Amino acid sequence: MIVRPLLLRCALALLLLALALVWDLSLRKVAPLAPQAAAAPGEAVATGRWVQRGHGSIPMPDGVLAAHASALLAMPAAHAAALTVFWFAGDRESAPNVQIAASQWDRSTQAWTAPQYVVNRHAVGDALGAGVRRIGNPIAWIDASGRMHLFVVGTGWGGWAASRIVHLRQASALGDPELHFEPLGLLPMSWFWNLSYLVRTSPLPLADGGMVLPAYFEMGTKIPVALRFDAQGAYLGMVRISRRTFTLQPALLALSPSHWTALMRDHGDQGRIRISETLDGGATWHDAADLPLDNPDAGIATLSVGAQHLLAFNPSTSDRQTLRLANSRNGLSWSTVEDLEHGGPGDEYSYPAMAWADQSLWVSYTDRRKRIAWRRFDWVADASAPIQLADPTVSLKAAP
Repeated sequence: MIVRPLLLRCALALLLLALALVWDLSLRKVAPLAPQAAAAPGEAVATGRWVQRGHGSIPMPDGVLAAHASALLAMPAAHAAALTVFWFAGDRESAPNVQIAASQWDRSTQAWTAPQYVVNRHAVGDALGAGVRRIGNPIAWIDASGRMHLFVVGTGWGGWAASRIVHLRQASALGDPELHFEPLGLLPMSWFWNLSYLVRTSPLPLADGGMVLPAYFEMGTKIPVALRFDAQGAYLGMVRISRRTFTLQPALLALSPSHWTALMRDHGDQGRIRISETLDGGATWHDAADLPLDNPDAGIATLSVGAQHLLAFNPSTSDRQTLRLANSRNGLSWSTVEDLEHGGPGDEYSYPAMAWADQSLWVSYTDRRKRIAWRRFDWVADASAPIQLADPTVSLKAAP
């Protein structure tokens, strides 16, 4: 009889904490972020079609039973590798033995290198002076000095809702095949232990060499935010992307240098891809009407390649058994390029990532929680067609 009142008091305390954190995020007065221009995305793309050039599974560390949440990073042109892929691997999601693994696409052999572990929870906890029970959702970026930065979600007690974002930076030389990262600390997100913030989707590169890192708050409610970093990877500040409280894991697209959109996972009951936009280079955001694309409360990925915008998502309101690649010229109307996977009941193909490297589109994704699959596409252009540039005047309709 004593246990039940104690559990109720604990639940009430957690609810009050979540409300306090949401209030803090809603009302906090932070230094305003100046408008910033997005970097020119990829190569100009004429009319044509995407043609698959290769596919397979990324090699897994020995004895690993599960893999999830991959992230792709295009490497500099002079690097031996075209791509680096990160993901978390272990017995299952949130298992104590989960670590962040990595592999690289070697340009000379045209194959993935042997996988290696680059981050584990014990090393992160020791460096931060705090216990870390589980890690996941790696996101990578290269700064203006050529150093890789890795952002990883780390949790203590309380599961993913009690997560914090750990910032690591490459300690080894960029060309070193053995990848080593040193923890720099937790991103300073809130007054309460920086609690309940996560990352999942790729950064948006900026013309000044910095980047915008999409993130989201998750305790009790869902709030997407954009984090600004300078060219050396120093954190500059945060702005809220949406006033909705049921969207998460924003994925950014630059329709022009100052006009960006955030496509978001829907944790509500409508089963749609939600959208917000900024017209002033990320200084302010407002909600727009939903895209007419189904979403089963699942992660998405976006990428701009010249005049073409790409989206990988699960086209369903109820399951993740189909994973689709779509493209658009204006960020509003989307056409199917190809279904990357189409499984049966109970199959899951999810959490896609995309990158543009060596004149190819690369896609990685979770394959039934057992491995990370990859596909490579080349753009076969119609040489007689003129180059079509993105329309910088397009704007989305405001949300009702």
